[in-house]
Amino acid sequence: MTKQRRASNFSVLFLVLVIFLCLSWIWQMNSSAPQLDYAQVRQLFQQEKVEELTVSEGHVLTLKLKDSTDKVRYQLYSFELFYEDLDPLIQEQYAKGIIKHYDYPPKESTNWLEILLPWILMAGVVALLWYLMAARAQGGMGPDRMAKFGAARTRGLSDKDKKVTFDDVAGADEEKEELREIVEFLKDPKQFISLGARIPKGVLLVGPPGTGKTLLAKAVAGEAQVGFLSISGSDFVELYVGVGASRVRDLFEQAKKTAPCIVFIDEIDAVGRQRGTGLGGGHDEREQTLNQLLVEMDGFAANEGVVVLAATNRADVLDPALLRPGRFDRQIYVGLPDIRGREEILKVHAKGKPLAEDVDLKKLAQGTAGFTGADLENLINEGALLAGRKHQKFITMADLKEAEIKVIAGPEKRSRVIPQHERELTAWHEAGHAVVMHTLPDQDPVSQITIVPRGQAGGMTISLPEEDRSYLSKRYMEDQIVALLGGRVAEKLCLGDISTGASNDIQRATAIARKMVASYGMSDKMGTVAFEDRHDEVFIGRTMGQGRGYSEAVAAQIDEEVKAVVGMAYQRCEDILSSHRKQLDAVANYLLEHETMEREEFLRVFEESAQPEQEA
Repeated sequence: MTKQRRASNFSVLFLVLVIFLCLSWIWQMNSSAPQLDYAQVRQLFQQEKVEELTVSEGHVLTLKLKDSTDKVRYQLYSFELFYEDLDPLIQEQYAKGIIKHYDYPPKESTNWLEILLPWILMAGVVALLWYLMAARAQGGMGPDRMAKFGAARTRGLSDKDKKVTFDDVAGADEEKEELREIVEFLKDPKQFISLGARIPKGVLLVGPPGTGKTLLAKAVAGEAQVGFLSISGSDFVELYVGVGASRVRDLFEQAKKTAPCIVFIDEIDAVGRQRGTGLGGGHDEREQTLNQLLVEMDGFAANEGVVVLAATNRADVLDPALLRPGRFDRQIYVGLPDIRGREEILKVHAKGKPLAEDVDLKKLAQGTAGFTGADLENLINEGALLAGRKHQKFITMADLKEAEIKVIAGPEKRSRVIPQHERELTAWHEAGHAVVMHTLPDQDPVSQITIVPRGQAGGMTISLPEEDRSYLSKRYMEDQIVALLGGRVAEKLCLGDISTGASNDIQRATAIARKMVASYGMSDKMGTVAFEDRHDEVFIGRTMGQGRGYSEAVAAQIDEEVKAVVGMAYQRCEDILSSHRKQLDAVANYLLEHETMEREEFLRVFEESAQPEQEA
């Protein structure tokens, strides 16, 4: 906490304390002297019960009665009437010595504290409300920074990030080549200007989360050794109208002052979504911010020496005006790394870590198809944590393989108490998946089978691809549906009953079949037609006024064809498991005894259980 914020907090506490003390004083002043009727005072004097009387300022009487040792203070309703009527009676009793002390007349004085206190209290309340409103408008930063509310909250590079170069980015060779032009222009712009070339004003990095888009932006700044201003798309949008547009203007003003400079906007889809897609009016704060961003990137004002880099994993929702040449001239897709890229990424993250001699990063990269750079970094870190938990000095291949499964499915939950009938059901369910996957030539090889709960799953059959796939064939997708139904078929075939454990498998199988029929044109009956081309639409406002692009009759035909595809896959799965019943039972029994089965053990059990059949 800064000294300025501590001082602001102290001033608020002091103001609240002053208001509390003032309220306490007023309450005490009003409640200390009870109200006494004039008739009651006169009655006390007539009955000669008063031993001592003192009249003080503020029309307060202090009476000491003869039958009491305590003095009682009273506030009179009408003090003028008290003097007009009671004065002779008081003087008479005073002369008789009944009243020991009597101040007459009371000293009249002006109580300025009583007069000014309500105004002081009102001023304190107003000051407190003003401070709280100012602090809320500034996000808790205090009223002294009200003038900077529209300033862009940019962040520069830390000392560590300034050292990041393209050498620290692995598995993205083509992406780095695209960005080298930006670096060369920022270093020597005259070389390009002399040829009449115009460097792209903006470069949009698109790709799944965790693929290294932000790291690439830092590497560009580190290579070019120029200014770097980073801001998130959500930092522009505020509750107050006009703040986002003001921050966009301030962002580019800062960039111009430090030119040549790189402006990096992370998660730009937070502010760059298509306009006119809401249910209400289109003139909202986010759209004003987007309009200002469009003007700054390609308006009348020149932004020479300023290159805008932006990152998003939802380029499909960005406004077309933002993507046109002159704003984001170039889009660079940062995809999932291939096997060679994964090996390079693993080497980068394993640098400086003690690896055992049996660690084979190439083999590890081969079994991690579909992993992003962030996943691979997490895998190495989890392996190091597992080794440290075992008090090892080196990270072994077994630690990394366990970390690989942990990243995919989550940690094991061996402490969970599972009834025996559920263990048996899970064993035959997972054995069914494994046997079907092994017998289908196009499916990925089985890597591990377990009936130990992981995450939300009661058991798991993990198959890891041996090669990267860019496209999926019809035969592969049909076999994938058959493999997904292996658990349900095994339950019915071996136990004579079915359970809810296959619900997720059925949902995934149905989704694949529907995409084959309605999106990929893989149905002979429906033809090569894509009926569902907007199944990933995210804008409610745009789709509310649009109906389906096909009739109810066609929808019924799609449903029937999806059901037929799943039905044929179910029959194929049933035939496979019926013909490999011995292998199915052998794998399930092994799981019941050992709970986990690696690939080598699975192949051995499968082959041994098939030997009698081959001899017969």
